[in-house]
Amino acid sequence: MRLLCLMLMFFVLCFTGVRQVDAEQPHIVFLIAEKEYQTEKTLPDFCEQYVHHGRVSFVYADPHEPNKLIGSEAVDTADLLFVSVRRRTLPPQQLNRIRRYVQSGKPVIGIRTASHAFCLRKQEPEDGFAAWPGFDKTVFGGNYTNHYKNALIATIQRVNPSSTVAEPLLSGIKELSCASGGSLYCVSPLEEKSDVILEGVVEGHAPEPVAWTFRRADGGKSFYTSLGHIDDFHGPILPPLLLNAIEWCLHD
Repeated sequence: MRLLCLMLMFFVLCFTGVRQVDAEQPHIVFLIAEKEYQTEKTLPDFCEQYVHHGRVSFVYADPHEPNKLIGSEAVDTADLLFVSVRRRTLPPQQLNRIRRYVQSGKPVIGIRTASHAFCLRKQEPEDGFAAWPGFDKTVFGGNYTNHYKNALIATIQRVNPSSTVAEPLLSGIKELSCASGGSLYCVSPLEEKSDVILEGVVEGHAPEPVAWTFRRADGGKSFYTSLGHIDDFHGPILPPLLLNAIEWCLHD
């Protein structure tokens, strides 16, 4: 019987990725469903190295059905939702769970492909699945349309020094400006109540926002950055930026 219990516990931990800590600590739920940037590896590694306070759950796509999430029930008890998803449509029950979380006014963090997390390119979802094409605008105040060519290396620099959120979010980041790991996203113009703290510049083009906060219509706050390439996790900006964003979302 003891062996059976241990096997069941192992199964649950493998698929929902729950880190067992004090139940009184904030619950951070990571939704990871993308194949471009290996965040199924970089985000758990980031948490292992930097996130030492809080309960952490990882919710992944079903390996046999990429448009379904395993363990999405964790969203129901989340204090912070962290999204790294790319162009997935979900069963309505799962997508509605995310909608309810957002409507509750709790904080959301998104990186890279979260700007096009729950929509397809000029396609409708298959029967039994649902899309949320307004997720970027509603949750992050964003306006993702495309990205510049990979050959155009973006320089990341600080913007809006009078921003009240810039100091806590950029705390500990000393190497500005520097190059980003991935292509620069085209996201302008942002919605009102967006507060840009970092922008990216590629030769021959106007700057684009790279990291910003957003006060949502539901009263909640969001943080988004188009950084998230695997090289960004080894650079001087993204790890401290994400750690600061988590602290800002949970405690500011």
